[in-house]
Parts: sequence; C-alpha cells; structure tokens
Amino acid sequence: MSESESERETAVLLDFLPHGRAEDDRPQYQKPPLAYALTEAEFRLLELTFDQDADSGIGDRVAVDPPEEREGVEEVREIEYEDLSGTAQSELEHAVKDIVENDRQRFVDFYNDAQPITLRLHQLNLLPGIGKKLRNNVLEERKRQPFESFDDIEERVAGLHDPKGVLVERILEEVREDDLKYRTFAHRDE
Repeated sequence: MSESESERETAVLLDFLPHGRAEDDRPQYQKPPLAYALTEAEFRLLELTFDQDADSGIGDRVAVDPPEEREGVEEVREIEYEDLSGTAQSELEHAVKDIVENDRQRFVDFYNDAQPITLRLHQLNLLPGIGKKLRNNVLEERKRQPFESFDDIEERVAGLHDPKGVLVERILEEVREDDLKYRTFAHRDE
C-alpha cells in the first residue's frame, strides 16, 4: 500500500439529505445537500456538506481525507451520535457490519494482536461477553497459531459463538457512547 493510500480516509454514507436539513429555514435553493457518514478506518461520525449538484445515497463510499481527494464534498465536520438523523442512526449498525465484513482480516487480527490495557484489564475484556475465562481461551489459542478467520476463532475458542458480532457490538458502543474510558476502534477528536 502506498503512503497516499494509507492516509486516504473514506466514509460510508448513513443518510443523504439532497435538500439539506429540514430545520434550516433558508429557501430550498440556498440549502446545500448534506450527508451523515461513518469513517471506515476510525469509525468517526461526520456531517458532510456537498456541492449543489451532488447525487449520492445511503451506503455510498466517499473520500473525506485528504481534502484534495474529496469529490463534491465541500465541508467535513465531526459530530456526535445524537447529531445524526433518525435514518443515519438506524443505518449505523448495517454500516459497521459491512465495514467489518469488507475488511475481515483487520478485525480477525484484533483477536490475534489485542494487548493488555492495564495489569487487570485486557483489550479482549472490552468485548461484550468476554470475561477472564474466554479471554484466556483466546490468548491460549492464538499462542498455538494465529487465527485465520472468524470461523476459525469460533471453532477453536469454546464459548465464543459470534466473534464478528461481538466486535460489531463493541464498535457500536464506542460510536454511540461519549464517556467510555477505553476506546479500541472508534476514535474521536477531543
């Protein structure tokens, strides 16, 4: 992967409002198209302002960084979960599932590479339903051989029935919640 590709950030559109926000009182022709999006690498929520002739839809992928890669996107602003439209909130889970599915190896590698956060807390313990016993089973199995797929994890770690779903659940929690002490997947500009 070239340096420019590694720094290129894309986002998945969660909602596209061709006539801007309903609560914007300006005449329709003055309101730019607007979209809510989720970045694929860092799971940041964005509000995108498009130029007037933009034509996009839910599920489309758009470049958001670096700025010279953007096509039709005039402004990018990071937002909170509460700022999303109802449609965007309902599309969020689908988008996260798609991102995990489309980049499986990255998320399988999380199980291979997760590290302790403190002496008493491990990154694996942040995943819903993973306590001390399951964490230790994952650590033992990955010592023997790195996991190759979600199916491989499920077969080799007794009690971990949906490793992909568990990751999706944690990512959604990190995207939705403001006051989490530890974040592994969803990053925010503080």
